[in-house]
Amino acid sequence: MMMKQKLFMLGFLCLGLLTMVSATDDKKKKTSTSKSAVISKVKPVSNPPAKTVSKKKTLKTIVLKDTIQSPAKVDSINPAEGFEDLFEKDSRAGILLNARAVDFVEDYMDKNSADLLKMKGFCGPYFSMMEGILSQYGLPVELKYLAFIESQLKKSALSWAGARGPWQLMPVTARELGLKVTKTTDERLDYKKSTHAAAKYLKDLYKEFGDWLLVIAAYNGGPGNVYSAIKKSGGSRNFWKIQNYLPAESRTHVKKFIGTHYIFEGVGGVTTLTNAEAKKQIGVTATYLLARKLSKKEKANAEALIVTGKYRSEMISKSIMMDIADFSRYNPDFDKKMESSDNVYELQLPADKMQLFKANKYHILNESVQFLSNKNPDMASNYAAGE
Repeated sequence: MMMKQKLFMLGFLCLGLLTMVSATDDKKKKTSTSKSAVISKVKPVSNPPAKTVSKKKTLKTIVLKDTIQSPAKVDSINPAEGFEDLFEKDSRAGILLNARAVDFVEDYMDKNSADLLKMKGFCGPYFSMMEGILSQYGLPVELKYLAFIESQLKKSALSWAGARGPWQLMPVTARELGLKVTKTTDERLDYKKSTHAAAKYLKDLYKEFGDWLLVIAAYNGGPGNVYSAIKKSGGSRNFWKIQNYLPAESRTHVKKFIGTHYIFEGVGGVTTLTNAEAKKQIGVTATYLLARKLSKKEKANAEALIVTGKYRSEMISKSIMMDIADFSRYNPDFDKKMESSDNVYELQLPADKMQLFKANKYHILNESVQFLSNKNPDMASNYAAGE
């Protein structure tokens, strides 16, 4: 009897041990399964599938935030991140588009390129006329695109504020610029006369601000608004820093001009950059040369010569019998460049005038040095008489 009891107890203990072992194994399996599940859930987060993040998309978020909401953060953007492939490097001029303009200009081009290029044939004769007049005033001919975004070159265009004609001049401004504006006559509608008036105004604005983006903003919203924006920004004259202090229409106007320039030209230029950007990207000398705007016929008949030394435009123009205004149009900022320490210039003249210059260049140089000596005797010893 005792033996049976002992065997029964031993069997019971074995059964208990087997049950415990089985439970432990099940628990381990469950724990292992649970851990695997957790790992499988965590793994994709820690090692996500390779995904190409578009630089463009990242940029657009930054530009939108900095342009519209927080102007103070703009300078924290790395400029190198601000250029898309389309604007990375202009093969002809080496122009980089400002980071703050990329988003707007790309969208503007996407929406408007097809329609604007269809109008290119219609614009041709008007643009040619405007180029000739703008050149007479020593202005970049690309400013013709300002008239396009103002009125699409329609002389009947009339704004809510009363601006009228292809250049959208206000009555008071037009009269100050010499146009006749009465109940019966409105010369703002005359393409040539209004272009002359606009050129005078643009030249005055450039003398005032020395920066084409600020000129375009002032042309649209008035110089007062630009000065107000400069003051509110703490004195900056960088359009991209003061833009949020300008009226929204003026801010957008500048960007539309840049976009239109890219659509028609395919490249940027001196009028799509701030003054500082132009000097940095194009160089001071090249900036002067970009202001040289000649007709196709004049370019075909022109000759170029690199000159050094203290030449003066008055002495050259007198010796080659060329009007000083024409000389300045061919060679903008000539005296300013030749009076600088980096007095090297690519002189450009009509072929017949260039021959006269070559024949008399040493005499012209001596006269120029003498002129400067009389003007400022203390500087005479600093002028080198030779090329």
